[in-house]
Amino acid sequence: MTNSDENGFWLYDLRVETVLDGRTPVCRHIEGESFQVVGESLIFDRGQKVSMYALAAVLPLLPAKQRETNPHDWMSTDAEIACPDPHCGGRFRILRTQKRWFTHAETTGLPDDRATPYWQKESK
Repeated sequence: MTNSDENGFWLYDLRVETVLDGRTPVCRHIEGESFQVVGESLIFDRGQKVSMYALAAVLPLLPAKQRETNPHDWMSTDAEIACPDPHCGGRFRILRTQKRWFTHAETTGLPDDRATPYWQKESK
């Protein structure tokens, strides 16, 4: 089945990494620690940690960053989000990695439109 055979949409997978670039953190920010966003899931490698307060500043932006945007939209060009503590030098760099196809039927909660959820499908 090709992507045009079923209603669906593209989302970017994301890599969110901690960057300091010489700035001094106040919160627990370790240069290079990261997590991934795949679909609706946050995926942390073993031992990776993120301050929940700093994460709260990043979370609302992740769904928008996953979507295709106009090349001139700031969401397409701006990649660093500051820690919400005004005295902290920590930043999160959000990088778009690969694009992934999702169908409406795999992601909806509407009973009449449901298919096998995307996370239960076998990897192809």
